[in-house]
Amino acid sequence: AMDGATRNANDILQSLNLKYNRIRQGMITQEISEIVGGAEAQK
Repeated sequence: AMDGATRNANDILQSLNLKYNRIRQGMITQEISEIVGGAEAQK
């Protein structure tokens, strides 16, 4: 029973990590777009 619980917890952690990284990547991409957009606007 303990093995199953541990595996389950690990799966949940992995899933959360994946979600977190995707959201973080999206935020970074958005920031880069805004920076590039600002640089373009100043030309």
